Amino acid sequence: MRQNRRQGLTGFQYAQEGILHCFRTQPHMRFHFYTLIAVLLSGLLLNLDNRDMLVLVFAITLVIVAEMFNTTVEAVVDMITEAYNPVAKLAKDVAAGAVLLSAMNALIAGVLIFFGQNKLHEIQGRMRHDLPADVTRIVVLCVILLTLVIIASKLLSDTGSPWRGGIISGHSAIGFFLAMTIFFTVQSTVIAVLAIMLAVLVAQSRVEAGIHSLREVVIGAVLAILLTSLVYRVMPYVRSIWGSPLTHTAARTAYNAKTPAGSGRPAARIEAAHHGGSAVATSDSS
Repeated sequence: MRQNRRQGLTGFQYAQEGILHCFRTQPHMRFHFYTLIAVLLSGLLLNLDNRDMLVLVFAITLVIVAEMFNTTVEAVVDMITEAYNPVAKLAKDVAAGAVLLSAMNALIAGVLIFFGQNKLHEIQGRMRHDLPADVTRIVVLCVILLTLVIIASKLLSDTGSPWRGGIISGHSAIGFFLAMTIFFTVQSTVIAVLAIMLAVLVAQSRVEAGIHSLREVVIGAVLAILLTSLVYRVMPYVRSIWGSPLTHTAARTAYNAKTPAGSGRPAARIEAAHHGGSAVATSDSS
């Protein structure tokens, strides 16, 4: 039983080495990786629903998988033959074509989601109404985003391993992100303070164990605090500013629909008072 578990962990380690090799040696792989990070950020900013986010993430992940197969084919062909061989060229061309098709699929998916069937207008409307945040979705996406950023920073700086050490403490970053999420979403000050204290203990344990320096732990904490501030404060503020014209128009339309024509009621003036997505209607004195 223990041997089987060890073999499973060894297989996972081999898979990790393959992914890291592609990231270090293939510029296109790094580009797709950064695109995935950008998609996660744009999904949070535009408040995409779960279905759209899954389609985008799946499409970009398909491109990354195709790029890894392309790298595999190139390595095998280079191992088998050193001289020019038309069959070897065909194998490489077919693998590159698979990457191209998957990239076109991701591009089409992005265009349809953002521009098809007035989707962009629908996304803007959702932002303008400043809907309450889906905390579960935000936590999942931000943890994935933090993990990707931390692994990329370790690979680019060539420090530590993806899951241990490195220029940014992943434990500190995720711990402070969860703590700040609690801080922004709960009403109890005691719970918020306790969550931050737990995050500090997690960061302190990484320093005590000698896995990270104090600077690396602080960088992780600052990164998490900036991300949570962006998600829970900056983005809702941007949505509220962007949503003011729509709120004004919607309120005027709703008021006119409720007021019968020729009823003799005094004319109404809609004041664009944006208080949590609502507008106030006041009557003019005749």
